[in-house]
Amino acid sequence: MNHIFRPHSLTRLTVAVLLILGCQTSPRSTPPGMDASDAAEKRDQASTRPSSLPTVAIITTGGTIAMGPDEKAGGAVPTLSGEALVAAVPELRELANLRVLPLCNIDSRDMTPELWLAQARLMNKTLAEPEVVGVVITHGTDTMEESAYFLDRTVTSDKPVVLTGAQRDATARDADGPRNLLNAVRQVLNPQAGGRGVTITLNGRILAARNVTKIHASNVAAFGAGHYGRLGEIDAEGVTWFNRPERPRPLPLPEALPRVDLVACYPGADGSLIDAAVETGARGIVVAGYGLGNVNRPTFEAIKRARQRGIAVVLTTRVAAGRVYPAYGGEGGGSSMRQLGVVFANDLSPWKARIMLMLTLPLSDDPNRLQRYFDW
Repeated sequence: MNHIFRPHSLTRLTVAVLLILGCQTSPRSTPPGMDASDAAEKRDQASTRPSSLPTVAIITTGGTIAMGPDEKAGGAVPTLSGEALVAAVPELRELANLRVLPLCNIDSRDMTPELWLAQARLMNKTLAEPEVVGVVITHGTDTMEESAYFLDRTVTSDKPVVLTGAQRDATARDADGPRNLLNAVRQVLNPQAGGRGVTITLNGRILAARNVTKIHASNVAAFGAGHYGRLGEIDAEGVTWFNRPERPRPLPLPEALPRVDLVACYPGADGSLIDAAVETGARGIVVAGYGLGNVNRPTFEAIKRARQRGIAVVLTTRVAAGRVYPAYGGEGGGSSMRQLGVVFANDLSPWKARIMLMLTLPLSDDPNRLQRYFDW
């Protein structure tokens, strides 16, 4: 049976969040009017709910969904623990046994490659447990699409993995986090949710990690997938699926990720940023070029110098849609880049191409082999 999220619940949820913010001193803080033993008993009761309910893991990393105002900081900062997030949406307990796994509590502007690795390892370890039917990851929207793509290329299970978050902090009267979290769990529980890869799900829209991008800085309809479209939608009646994307084989997780820098081409670019990336230790460079994959002559010369030193270079485009390929001649045209052994990123965005290079460089630095990874 599909659970219906009732709009009048938002007021009650917001009040609950405000209470949690007001009293929280630790992830295990005791609600007002309840002593520590009572709180422990409540938690024990929550952990012994009927085993007939499926188990959903919720990995929390912070983000606006977990934020509240902080006068000293001058704005919203991560405040809520993972348990507080779940407690603010009591309907979740009617749907599933929830396993809350706090990973970090940060603004996603501070996301790092090391945390990508930690997310992926925790995700795969959790999905390997037979009783877990899927994973929800709460995350800030600033870098959500990058985390989603990293996880999509490294997930080793067909069980659903859903990233969700919020555009309004948890104390806002019209906070969008509670509904997004509820919808993410509902998606995981849908019988047809598996085998679709990692998704980002906000505002009722289900979007594939490979194609999704943030399209608005503040609107609750924060993400889109351009002409690729949505995988599905969630409304009060349940989940409606539109398509099922092809799934590539997962890439292995290295012990550490190599440094890969990202440089954009622009009128007047002189190639010095590429030279600086090489001199400061980058093993790979992603260049966001023009159109089908072209750069100006100074940038071309800098790429040539990088290739002469064995640095992997991947070419993508500043354009929002369409793939790159060697259509143009002359120095800086796509054909001249191909002759240097530059890899073309297909239709990946610059930041996702960077992730792909970080994952594939530990496997090979041969341009032909790297190109095969990007051609999928």
